[in-house]
Amino acid sequence: MTTPEKAPSRTVRPTAGLGSAATSVSAPGEPVMDLSDVSVFYGDFEAVRGVSLPIRHNQITAMIGPSGCGKSTVLRSLNRMNDLVAGARVSGSITYHGQDIYAPNVDPIQVRRHIGMVFQKANPFPKSIYDNVAYGPRLNGVKRRAELDDIVEEALTGAALWDEVKDKMKTSGLALSGGQQQRLCIARAIAVKPEVILMDEPCSALDPIATSKVEELMFRLAEDYTIVIVTHNMQQAARVSHYTAFFTAEVDDAGVRHGRLVEFDDTEKIFTNPAEQRTEDYITGRFG
Repeated sequence: MTTPEKAPSRTVRPTAGLGSAATSVSAPGEPVMDLSDVSVFYGDFEAVRGVSLPIRHNQITAMIGPSGCGKSTVLRSLNRMNDLVAGARVSGSITYHGQDIYAPNVDPIQVRRHIGMVFQKANPFPKSIYDNVAYGPRLNGVKRRAELDDIVEEALTGAALWDEVKDKMKTSGLALSGGQQQRLCIARAIAVKPEVILMDEPCSALDPIATSKVEELMFRLAEDYTIVIVTHNMQQAARVSHYTAFFTAEVDDAGVRHGRLVEFDDTEKIFTNPAEQRTEDYITGRFG
């Protein structure tokens, strides 16, 4: 298994936007987020039950499992995207640098500035390449053109797209290829300088060449960001991640299916010597 190298430096991030006046310091491998006994409900239906795991700084964490096991539901709970679904609620605790992101004094918009998201299907805005990337910084109050120019170039460079688009910044983002559109969405996400990037099956709609570019990009991004990826591609999880969480769906005594975390560990251990038989059965293709 090939894994990215760990970033050597420590990162200092202000967390005042989440209701704390403290400044956080994270070293590679330290937890930046913690989930403790997290359950996600849609109305009365408990979609995911009792998930506990850390999200470690400058590491890539993969969530794998069969369809309907709740991995995307858990991912969306990490930056309160489930708030946008009527009747959705979360129990248990999800913290970011020790701050409960679901606390009453926490603004979900501020949460999403620290914890960005890239969706399964590339969703560039019907705007120019430049305006796609500048959109977030402008919302955050950046108005000077020179400053925006620097942010856009830095984000597109960080997303490995600058050399391909630097001469057509006024072109619509919708005119790019599928792989380029996904990297544009990654550039848009990192333009507001989050600490954590959530990726919900970012390569599922891409061809193998575009997938390879996004995977290489994840390696580089992990030097500066913490990444959580949901993927149905177990080979991808084995290639890109440091840690893997395996989810499955269990049926309770009432016949209701709930997503459950079966096992969380170092990726190499998950794929070579898992502790749970259900994990081994899934990764060897015996079910799922």
